[in-house]
Amino acid sequence: MIEFNYKLTSIQKHLEYFAKRLTSSEDDAQDLLQETYLKALVFRDKFIQPRNLKAWLFTIMKNIFINNYRRNIRVKMIIDTTDNLYYINSIHNIASSTPESELAEKEIRKAISALEENHRIPFEMHIKGFKYKEIAEKLDISIGTVKSRIFFGRKKLMASLKDYKN
Repeated sequence: MIEFNYKLTSIQKHLEYFAKRLTSSEDDAQDLLQETYLKALVFRDKFIQPRNLKAWLFTIMKNIFINNYRRNIRVKMIIDTTDNLYYINSIHNIASSTPESELAEKEIRKAISALEENHRIPFEMHIKGFKYKEIAEKLDISIGTVKSRIFFGRKKLMASLKDYKN
């Protein structure tokens, strides 16, 4: 147990960096780090010794981040129970746009359309809400290929839109 705790704390800097990359916020990164440590300590009996502790912790952190993200999306979802869908059709529901945001959206759409077709199509399907499995079935490719194409599409977009980072 002491050895496990020592190894856990020796990886802290790597975990902090990864948490900051995921959250883009110092406070959220610290919360994510604490949740990761808590889960690792609670489930340390699940860790099999010859495995890579760092990879195990990164997986825990990534899964916590994804689950928190999905939970936040569900919380923000509005369910309109009015007969005429008043809230969905309401003008108040439309976010006000600024010239800067319209320009940014136009540039982002242009960058997406400039992607190679084999990266663009899976990426667009993914942002529309399709699951990896659905994309793989529709495009008749493996799930691994779908993930790879989305990953590389995202990397190319990040490179071409580096002015919009943060």
